[in-house]
Amino acid sequence: MKSVKFGLADLTNSIFNSLGLPETIDPLGIAQSGMRECLILIDGMGKDAVEKYGEQFSVFSQLKFHQTLYANFPSTTATSLSTLGTGVLPGVHGMLGYTVRVPRSDNRLLNALKWDERVDPVMWQKVPTFFERAISNSISVTHVAAKRYEGSGFTQAALRGAKYVGANGIDEMVQAVKLALAPKPSFVYTYLNSLDSAGHSDGVGSDKWLTALRQVCDFISKIVQSVPEGTRVWITSDHGMVNSTEQIVLGQDNNLLENVTLIGGEPRARHIYLAKGSEGESIAHWREFFGSKVQIFSKADAIGAGLFGQTVTEDSADRMGDLIAIPNTDLILIDPARVREESSMVGHHGGTTEREVEIPLLLV
Repeated sequence: MKSVKFGLADLTNSIFNSLGLPETIDPLGIAQSGMRECLILIDGMGKDAVEKYGEQFSVFSQLKFHQTLYANFPSTTATSLSTLGTGVLPGVHGMLGYTVRVPRSDNRLLNALKWDERVDPVMWQKVPTFFERAISNSISVTHVAAKRYEGSGFTQAALRGAKYVGANGIDEMVQAVKLALAPKPSFVYTYLNSLDSAGHSDGVGSDKWLTALRQVCDFISKIVQSVPEGTRVWITSDHGMVNSTEQIVLGQDNNLLENVTLIGGEPRARHIYLAKGSEGESIAHWREFFGSKVQIFSKADAIGAGLFGQTVTEDSADRMGDLIAIPNTDLILIDPARVREESSMVGHHGGTTEREVEIPLLLV
């Protein structure tokens, strides 16, 4: 019997169900709460990394390991946080990666985290968020994160509806979380990205990464100590990370860019857009070139395999690459226009390996 794998959509469904939000379910079986719930999301903190390095930090021994969650493809921040915020999978919310083509544009990419003022975030991601639904049902909802994210296109698309409290230092964030949990029922979502940044620049396990993990532990400890009695504090992530040792620059010493009109996604989860009529030839060529090192999907294959979930809307299908490439090893596929940025990063994510998709769900 195949075991059921739960993800971030299941987590927020369960949490808001425990707070009494109508039309939610409790797939994780977390039951009724004390009506105060706090969710700490640590960007880039995969289960594998916690298992390898967590014992160096006392806070992890004080947390209960609730279960393993799984990031949906692509295992990247824009997609995972949209899944968390809406409770639906990528094929429905349409946030299919770090960058995807804007349909019926001049072959333009939308960077989901930096956004594009020509794209209306509410039209791009139409599914009502849990935050919107909770506010309309008299549940206090607060989003505590860095000031720079407030009002961003991505925040409006994926996480709209909550009261946003911008806070840049850990102590400021902790105080904001504490105050936001005063009402009942209340939910606070708070986000920290320093570990992900350190992983990208220096790699998982590096000195810089371990320093960032120490700061994460300090953040978690201070929140646990400050929240009102009876608050459940959940800690999870959006994805894990692999340290890459192998790279291929697309089109450099290879003819992989024949018939390619646009390169989207990121180095471990590529959306490749092809000249009309060349799809079959190009997909066959990529499969022959990479063999078993890279999974190559046509758009139809990706939809049929449920890569983005069992349901794919017309909007999502329009945004999806004609070819989707996912390395199986620690290989990265570099955009020739971004060689310096992408090849200089040690840590990467987006793919479907266990290190990228397995994320911990911890509970105080």
